[in-house]
Amino acid sequence: MSTPDSSETTAASSVFVCPMHPEVRQDEPGNCPKCGMHLVPESELEVHSAHDHHEHHAGATPADGRYDLVPTGHDGPIFTCPMHPQVRQPDPGACPICGMGLELESGVPGDEGPNPELVDFTRRFWVGTVLTIPLLVLTMGPFVGFPAVRTFFGESTTQWIELILATPVVLWCGWPFLERGWISFRTLNLNMFSLIGMGVLAAWLFSVVAVLAPDIFPDGFRDSEGHVGVYFEAAAVIVTLVLLGQVMELRAREGTGKAIRALLDMAAKTARVIRDDGSEKEIPLEDVQVGDRLRVRPGDKVPVDGVVLDGRSSVDESMISGEPVPVEKTEGDPLTGATINGTGSLVMEATRVGSDTMLAQIVEMVSNAQRSRAPIQKYADKVAGYFVPAVIGIAVLSFIAWAIWGPAPALSYALISAVAVLIIACPCALGLATPMSIMTATGRGAQAGVLIKNAEALERFEKVDTLIVDKTGTLTEGKPRLVDVLPQPGHDEAEVLRLAASLERGSEHPLAEAIVRGAEERDVKMDEARDFEAVTGKGVKGVVDGKAVALGNLAMIRELGLEAGALTAKANARRDEGETVMFVVLDGEIAGLVAVADPVKETTPEAIEDLHELGFRVIMATGDNERTAKAIGTRLGIDEIRADVLPEDKARIILELQEAGHKVAMAGDGVNDAPALAQADVGIAMGTGADVAIESAGVTLVKGNLDGIVRARRLARATMRNIRQNLFFALIYNASGVPVAAGVLFPFFGILISPMFAAFAMSASSISVVLNSLRLRGVRI
Repeated sequence: MSTPDSSETTAASSVFVCPMHPEVRQDEPGNCPKCGMHLVPESELEVHSAHDHHEHHAGATPADGRYDLVPTGHDGPIFTCPMHPQVRQPDPGACPICGMGLELESGVPGDEGPNPELVDFTRRFWVGTVLTIPLLVLTMGPFVGFPAVRTFFGESTTQWIELILATPVVLWCGWPFLERGWISFRTLNLNMFSLIGMGVLAAWLFSVVAVLAPDIFPDGFRDSEGHVGVYFEAAAVIVTLVLLGQVMELRAREGTGKAIRALLDMAAKTARVIRDDGSEKEIPLEDVQVGDRLRVRPGDKVPVDGVVLDGRSSVDESMISGEPVPVEKTEGDPLTGATINGTGSLVMEATRVGSDTMLAQIVEMVSNAQRSRAPIQKYADKVAGYFVPAVIGIAVLSFIAWAIWGPAPALSYALISAVAVLIIACPCALGLATPMSIMTATGRGAQAGVLIKNAEALERFEKVDTLIVDKTGTLTEGKPRLVDVLPQPGHDEAEVLRLAASLERGSEHPLAEAIVRGAEERDVKMDEARDFEAVTGKGVKGVVDGKAVALGNLAMIRELGLEAGALTAKANARRDEGETVMFVVLDGEIAGLVAVADPVKETTPEAIEDLHELGFRVIMATGDNERTAKAIGTRLGIDEIRADVLPEDKARIILELQEAGHKVAMAGDGVNDAPALAQADVGIAMGTGADVAIESAGVTLVKGNLDGIVRARRLARATMRNIRQNLFFALIYNASGVPVAAGVLFPFFGILISPMFAAFAMSASSISVVLNSLRLRGVRI
């Protein structure tokens, strides 16, 4: 037996309190009867309240804090609303603002197993369908030529059968909607469930009273035979159709995560590690450590991110980058986990494992983007905020108008009209319009190597009119190559290249590497250089074979007191082609020239044309000298060239353009690009670049080519077009349906739609939005 002290402690620790209504206290967990919020342990609530003022969730304002019910220090799953991210709680449930089911805040949608809400709603839908079909047969039989189905039982017995069939559909199948509707009125957050709950309960309660106590109804509710009409079939059909819409929506939401889960499934399950003694062993992927040497056999998946230590092969990176052409990999080249090795064997060193791999980061980024909200959603929220109270007002006015001026039985017509208005106007499609498109689009983008950080970046990118790009690594390969050696009379090509490469062998400068690599490719033997000296901004000097050798630009030549003469014109002509030209000096005499160029990527010219067609003004901002920059810019058709630009100048250039009224996107890949990426309306990080650049950007291209920007623009345009279509579908049903449901066509055409048809039209609007959003899966970008 426990002591009194221990029992008191246990009792105290099992008190659950509502964060919004502290007076609500009970001994077991559940929902607050006043506002519907989840109750939390009193001890956790005290801790949470004490830290509320400085530990708010990012993005939540103090006014939103009452919806953040995650206790301080909570490290379990957190559920949030796709439309209202300020709603956060440790348990699944419904959003207290819009009524939508909450989703996990992090992780891949559906990765934790079947969606419990989908399982529950599917079960309720099938039970509702089984009970509603005979109910419809009884009700609609006389209208389609089978009056016997009703006369067989008699009117009174038939109504009791309808009551028995409809009650479980309304009270069990429809319970989640009734509960959410009740919460919406308690918290004054009117939403689609407010209308559904009112409509269904009005039809069902009226019908129950009509069966149990028909004598209390005045003549206005009776038909020519004196019967009071019942609307059990309307209430049941409404619930079943709303459940169908919800099931389709939840299935579609699960489907939007398939693209990401498909990426996850592409990851290797094991890796072949090479031990220190040279032996190899297959181990689970999660056991791979940074620094491990791994064997990637022909046809195997690359297990983790890393770098090639030995071997040569072509690797299919299409599942990561969207590029179909395999990429050649040799020693020193990077490898990305989940890509597929070709016919060669590779030995690699693991550099990123687990959640640090590019694949894991892609999954995390896309998952976060799918839960983000586009600014256009605010307009939908605002419309819904005014729309629901307006609809309730119209339903009331419709009831009054029919009760006063309608034909007999006037009050029955009034009830039908009011319920039909409430149901047909349900704005569930309005709530789906934006999130469904965003979720589908971000998954589609991931398949094409375009990672969207959030919905706002997608919406902004559609409006961008100016694109700023760097030259090196964006327009060009970023790896300079030796393109020509021009010896002076008395010297040969091999000698000039040997002198230049020998001098540059000790340097890590990209141009030096290009010269050395060029010498190796041409089988030119290099010698040791002594007394090596780098002259800032001019070149290098040293001693090769006991002779003084220098390599540099025109400034170096002048410093050495030499005259370049006609060689200057030759060098300038090569510079006008975008090449970097250096003079080779041997024993105080110019021995020749070496020309190095950073070749333009094959995809760049076509991408520039596509960008112009998509409405971009392209500006190249580069640190290169004006001559080289103009040579490449003019050849590619760049609209404006900004040369000799320092990294800190890029953010200033963007600010100037923004002040002139332009919407600016900036593409960059380096640490020094981060301030400019943050300043731009949309930052575009080349995925081959630095992590800080990726963090600062709204869009990341897995493969750092300009055609990725083309894809991102097409995706943004297609998504925003899709969202506008969805909003049109949602609003056109409501805008045209409400007056029809209210009965404006009845005086002219004798048309008054039933609540059943209203429920079908309401579900049709949601289904049309879902199907339209899913079209983005196959959009060509």
